[in-house]
Amino acid sequence: MFCMKKIGLWGLVICCLAVSCGTAGSGDKTRHIADPNKPQVEEFGELMTLTGHTSGVWAVTYSPDGRRIISGSEDRTIKVWDAESGQELLTFPLYDSGIWSVACSPDGMQIVTGSNNETIKVWDAQTGQERLVLTGHTGGIWSVAYSPDGGRIVSGSWDGTIKIWDAQTGQELQTLTGYTSDVSSLCYSPNGKQIVSGALEQSSTANDSIIRIWDAQTGEELQTLTGHKGGVLSVAYSPDGKRIVSGSNRKTIKVWDAQTGEVLFTLSGHSNIVKSVTYSPDGTRIVSGSWDGTIKVWDAQTGQELRSLTGHQDGVWSVAYSRDGARIISGSDDRTIKIWGLR
Repeated sequence: MFCMKKIGLWGLVICCLAVSCGTAGSGDKTRHIADPNKPQVEEFGELMTLTGHTSGVWAVTYSPDGRRIISGSEDRTIKVWDAESGQELLTFPLYDSGIWSVACSPDGMQIVTGSNNETIKVWDAQTGQERLVLTGHTGGIWSVAYSPDGGRIVSGSWDGTIKIWDAQTGQELQTLTGYTSDVSSLCYSPNGKQIVSGALEQSSTANDSIIRIWDAQTGEELQTLTGHKGGVLSVAYSPDGKRIVSGSNRKTIKVWDAQTGEVLFTLSGHSNIVKSVTYSPDGTRIVSGSWDGTIKVWDAQTGQELRSLTGHQDGVWSVAYSRDGARIISGSDDRTIKIWGLR
C-alpha cells in the first residue's frame, strides 16, 4: 500500500518566489514571463509515503541499481518495495526480533540484516530466502555493512565489538575490540581499506565520544576522533573517502578530515538526537535524520542548512540517498517510509 501527499504551503511559497503572477480582477493585463536568465528555485518535497509496517521503521536503504527500497522494522519484518511506484514487492519470513539495520550487497543479490537478538542474517534479495545466519555477538546488532567488493560483512554490536565475516560462507574472520559500550554505527571506506565506527562510549580524559578508524585487513586501530560530547549514533564516509560525517545524541553533526582527524565544522539545527547521516553520491550534500521528526539537507562543503523536510509524525531513524542523488528515503517511528525529491 502507498499514498501520495503534497506539502502545499511550502510549495506555494517557493512558486511565488520563482514566478510573478497577476491577480484576477486587478486590472493588470500584462503577461508575466519568467526571466530565463534568472535561477529558478527548485521545489523539493514529499513525493510518496509507503505504508505496510505495523511498527517503527528503523532501517532503510536503496538497492545498488536504485530500483528497490529495503526496509527493516520493529515489527520484525523486512520489506522490499518498488522505488518508483511504491508497491510492496516482498516481505521476508517473520524474524524473531526487531530489525535494527539493513544493507544490500554491491551486486544487489543479497541483503544482510542485524537485529536485537544477537544474530545477523543474509537473505536472497530476489526471493527473501534465508541463506546464512552469522552468530558470535553477545548483544544486539546495531549496524551492518558490506565491503565495496562484496566479499566481507562488518557488524557492530551492543557487546562493544566489531566483527568481520566472509560474506559467502558466514565464517567469522576477525573481532575488533577497544570499545567498552555499544558500537552504534560503522561502514567501509570507499576503497575498502578502512572501517570507521561510532559508539556510545566516551573517552576517560575529555568526556568526548570516540570514533575509531580501523585497518580493514589487519584490524589494527589507526586513529581515534574525539570531539562529540555525546554518543555517536551514525557515521559515513564521503564518496571520495576524504571526509567522515557523524551524528550524535547531543543533536549535532560533525564533519571530519579522514586523514588528519581534524573537525572541519559542526552542523547544528536539529532539536533532538541525530540518528542517521549520509553523503549524496556526488559528495555535495549531507542528509540527516533526527528524532525531532525532520530530515535536513546540508551543503557538504560549507555546512549551510539547505532544506528541512517535515511530514513524519514521529522520530526519523534512517535516511538514504538514491543512486542518482535525486531522491531521499526516510524511515520513522510513525511506521512509514517517505520518498522525497523534486516535484
